[in-house]
Amino acid sequence: MQQKAMRQQFVQQQQQLQHQMFTFFSGCFGIVYRHIGLPEPQLLTIEQLQYDPMSPPPPASGYVQTPLASFPMTPLLQTGVFASPVPQQVDASMVGNRTWFGGLFNSSGKRRQVSAEKIVLDLTPLQEQILQKLKERLNVPYEETRPEHQESLRALWNASFPTELNSLVSAQWKDMGWQGVNPATDFRGCGFISLENLLFFARTYPAPFKRLMLKQQGMRAVWEYPFAVAGINISYMLIQLLELNSARPKSLPGINFIKVLTEHEDAFDVLYCIAFEMMDAQWLAMRASYMQFKEVLEATKQQLERELSLEDLNSIHDLPAYNLLCK
Repeated sequence: MQQKAMRQQFVQQQQQLQHQMFTFFSGCFGIVYRHIGLPEPQLLTIEQLQYDPMSPPPPASGYVQTPLASFPMTPLLQTGVFASPVPQQVDASMVGNRTWFGGLFNSSGKRRQVSAEKIVLDLTPLQEQILQKLKERLNVPYEETRPEHQESLRALWNASFPTELNSLVSAQWKDMGWQGVNPATDFRGCGFISLENLLFFARTYPAPFKRLMLKQQGMRAVWEYPFAVAGINISYMLIQLLELNSARPKSLPGINFIKVLTEHEDAFDVLYCIAFEMMDAQWLAMRASYMQFKEVLEATKQQLERELSLEDLNSIHDLPAYNLLCK
């Protein structure tokens, strides 16, 4: 009887925590949905999830999942399973507010930042064309009935997991960190480009992609950020940072990005991959947990803004954080 009572008490505590976290992430997404005038998605309730924290869900057919790869936020019972020397190295290089980037990327040292007031943005016809092409991508909503969008979604699964996807609407998607069984609900927040970003990451940098998705590096939190949902937030953050919804960028990061975009038409997608790496590194450096995701994303945005303000930035490879994709 005592063991049963303890079990019930534990389950109730976990359900309360889940409810708080779902409310938090719903708020983050609500900002996005309200901004673009779309109805907010409904998060699943604890009852709908049928989640028993004392009994981890069985792995998908033939695929051994890590506890951190599932959503909603399966607690990691053995927190040292993904231990690596990285957190110790991070601690040694953190300064000030204990953000990893404050120590590591200050090694770029003498590279100066410049003011946007000194730059006159005069786009060439080629720059206008490339920028317009990117903006057209931003205006494409995700439509779950379009065959090409369905194919891209299947391709994302195939690039992420060795097992077969049973259906485009499936509980298997939670293994990647979607809010529910249908990723289409989450794509409404940022459109088709957020799927393109994830798919580009998976295909172009498969090793870093899976390392982040499976949370294989560093001492992870008991309650981790959901990988796929975090990816959509990163796409939206980049759009705002680079002022891609404006006629012309006025900030230095946006102006410099156009120069980079001229050299690399896939610069936005590569920048997305870099930002994802930066966010995860920041997460580890701050030893963050689920409720701190917004704070981590903001710190990542600020660091990315500094790097995009360097005066000698001509290529996406000139970003100090680009090296994160090569480790």
